[in-house]
Amino acid sequence: MTPVLISIIITAAIIMAAIIIAWREAGKHGTNTKEEFVGICRSAVETASQKETRKQKTLALFAGRSELSNSEIRKTLGVSSRTAVRYLDELEKEGKIEQVGIAGHFVAYRLK
Repeated sequence: MTPVLISIIITAAIIMAAIIIAWREAGKHGTNTKEEFVGICRSAVETASQKETRKQKTLALFAGRSELSNSEIRKTLGVSSRTAVRYLDELEKEGKIEQVGIAGHFVAYRLK
């Protein structure tokens, strides 16, 4: 499967999950499914936007620096260690940075 096809399948699955959740929540709150779906979608968009903003801030941290550690990124962004790793992993998959070192305190990241 191509990355585009995988992305389409994942997006469709997310939309279906949002519709199911909206339907359940509408029943709980006495609202309609459309209102719940819009709220869920708005929340998802805000989360994705925040994530992209933080990834861009991470890239900006490299200005004038050859390498950065997870802890430097974590402290600057105010996120958990695991969240910082997820952002760094995504940036690495996008080909923007590369990991130097294998594990633990010996890992750093640099721009490609």
